Amino acid sequence: MDRVFDGLSILEANPHADVISVRKNTHNDALSDEVDVVVYAEFRDTDALEAYKAHPLYQKSIDIVRPLRDLRVAADITF
Repeated sequence: MDRVFDGLSILEANPHADVISVRKNTHNDALSDEVDVVVYAEFRDTDALEAYKAHPLYQKSIDIVRPLRDLRVAADITF
C-alpha cells in the first residue's frame, strides 16, 4: 500500500486542482475495507479537471499505481 500511496501523492503537486488531498484509509468502519487510499480533489470547473488529467503528473501517477492496484473507484460531481 505504501507504493500506491506514494504514487498517488504525486497528484498533490498538480497545479490544476483547487484542493487536493491524498490520505490512507483508517479502516475505522467495517464497511470501508476495500479502499486503502483516498484521493479527494476539488476543481473550479470541468476545464480545470480536464487540465488536471492532461498534466504529466497525472500520467506519472497512473504509470506507478495502475500495475499495483486491484480496485479503483472514482466519482466526478458538479454543483
